[in-house]
Amino acid sequence: MNQQAVPRTNSSAAIAGIVAVSLVALGFLCWLLFVHQAVPTASGRFDFLLPLEGVFNGASAVALIVGLRMIKRRRITAHRNAMLSAFVFSSLFLICYIVHHALHGDQLFAGHGAIRAIYLGILISHIVLSAVALPLILVTFFFALTGRFGAHRKLAPVTYPIWLYVSVTGVVVYAMLSAWR
Repeated sequence: MNQQAVPRTNSSAAIAGIVAVSLVALGFLCWLLFVHQAVPTASGRFDFLLPLEGVFNGASAVALIVGLRMIKRRRITAHRNAMLSAFVFSSLFLICYIVHHALHGDQLFAGHGAIRAIYLGILISHIVLSAVALPLILVTFFFALTGRFGAHRKLAPVTYPIWLYVSVTGVVVYAMLSAWR
């Protein structure tokens, strides 16, 4: 990233705004999952969204891994591009997820016994960490985009594994839902 002087903004206000936006997004997703009813006429429509969610999560994971490799090689521009790609893929996943759940509601896991317990463990950790990941990702990007590279370097090692875990487990959740239909 270009390390020219970047005008400093009030970090506390920006981070508070990021946390507020994250809480509103989380509230909306909770409403979507627990209150909103699926559209009855949507059955069979936009069925491509569920596999697309898996593709976008997988693409995000690949971009994250590439981004880490690039920063370790001090290829700053390639790192930035990979991380922006991961952000775009994660954003596209979220759009597909919202539209799919708005139309179809939850897809219940059909497995039983031990595999159901494994699925639920993965799903719960995925959901909890995705709620944590959103503000972490946004704050980490904020630090990078505003030239606060010291703060970015301190937060990125916390953000990265959580984001990668959420992306990978998103693919695992999709694969398990597909396998046990």
